[in-house]
Amino acid sequence: MKKYILIAALGTTVCLSACKKEFLQQNNPNAVTVDNYFKTENDVLLAVNGAYQALRSSNTMGENSGLFTDERSDDTGRNDNQSNAGEPFQFNDFSLLPSNSYLKTHWLALYNSIARTNVILSNIDKVSFANPATKTNYIAEAKFVRAIMYFELVRKWGPVPLVTKQLVTTEEVTAATFRVPEADVYNQIVADLKDGLSSTLPNFQPTAGIGRASKAAINAYLGKVYLTMAATLANNKAENLGNANTYLLAAYNMKTFGNLSEIPYADVFDVNKKTTCKELIFQIANKQGDVNYSSSIAANNQAKGETINSLKVSTGIGGNVTLDLINEYETSDLRKDFSVKYANDPIVKDWFITKFRDASSLATANGYGGNDWILMRYADVILMLAEVNMLQGNDAVAIQYLDMVRIRAGMPTYAVSRTNAAYATAFPTLKLALLHERRVEFAFEHQRWFDLIRNFTATELATYLKAKPQSSFGIAKLANVTTKDRFFPIPFDEVKLDPAKMYQNPGY
Repeated sequence: MKKYILIAALGTTVCLSACKKEFLQQNNPNAVTVDNYFKTENDVLLAVNGAYQALRSSNTMGENSGLFTDERSDDTGRNDNQSNAGEPFQFNDFSLLPSNSYLKTHWLALYNSIARTNVILSNIDKVSFANPATKTNYIAEAKFVRAIMYFELVRKWGPVPLVTKQLVTTEEVTAATFRVPEADVYNQIVADLKDGLSSTLPNFQPTAGIGRASKAAINAYLGKVYLTMAATLANNKAENLGNANTYLLAAYNMKTFGNLSEIPYADVFDVNKKTTCKELIFQIANKQGDVNYSSSIAANNQAKGETINSLKVSTGIGGNVTLDLINEYETSDLRKDFSVKYANDPIVKDWFITKFRDASSLATANGYGGNDWILMRYADVILMLAEVNMLQGNDAVAIQYLDMVRIRAGMPTYAVSRTNAAYATAFPTLKLALLHERRVEFAFEHQRWFDLIRNFTATELATYLKAKPQSSFGIAKLANVTTKDRFFPIPFDEVKLDPAKMYQNPGY
């Protein structure tokens, strides 16, 4: 069977999914085969661009992929259990089924994205490069994309198939269709990211390169990966925490600003400052006013009767926010005023998301916004450093990092806040204080679910969520939460391929 590439997007046809052999063996007369594609440096560049393009999708980790993250958490959800056969509702209702079509689409999109990188890495040696560093950098970029895609997979599903080369035949696909231990997946993620540090990628990309990998981004992701390994794997916790600290500090020391408080919170999300804001480390670049490469998040989140986000007229409720999150904001937290607003329209009467805005004429009345989707920024690095130091027993250092973020938000320091009875009662431990800070700092940035599963075991997570008031979650039932919800179910069609090697996660 041949594999094919769409030159602009590098679309692949082989993935880990049930399909008929005769369908796979058909040839597309309008496509270019891999064997004939990779001839020049520009061919490789286009392929790498195609790998980056996969990040944009709402089915991978783009701005509209919150169904698989925020809606799984206690931050957002939906009070609609009927639309689209009720399948989206299953995520925040903790009633997710292995047959859920959105779940399968997410799984396939992640693996198709990985397949794009594997095609590049398996064929790049066919091309001669005038400068060997260019080749090294393209390899580093492909591996960076592959690493963060596998990071999505392993955190959501646990053991997953690990494929690191182009699969050409159905026999190769079958041979690769088995789940490997989480530790093996993490080891590959780490290896891919570390290879990028041996490249000549810049610490930060210039304006023309925004949206591409950099050494600051690689270090930050390595820190987050090691922190997650320390929290979720049984072995080598101390070593993983040490490595997390090392790489997070490396990223932190690359910053080109002094104190975080120098960068106003609103500037981080300002469309006009997205190429100059020094807090941003890695983002998916969007083009304002462009029908194909613009951002839709501002318009999608806007509630009926409101104009704060976009010139596009809204007829719906906008980005849903749980009352549980609204109630967690402290008094006078400027992040609340910037991130959410109450819509008083008769059909809404609820809070909606205002964190992502582009109401300029350049975005047009169609809502073609210019917001970049931020995947890594310095507040994240700083709060991860706080978390690492807390886990290492260095509470004083952890609090110093925590205070950097609180001060930027106009909030009292942790020591002062602890004297406030309401704060001390809500967040009696440093761990809960850090989780709170991350929640309000990164609300709607697709971080919350990963923060929860990193900080709680499956049993602790179920207990934590069930302790919350049901009245703050609408019709989604917290009573449904069990230990099984730590992981997503393996899509039903994948289990059918080999029930033994593609075994289902417990509880499903």
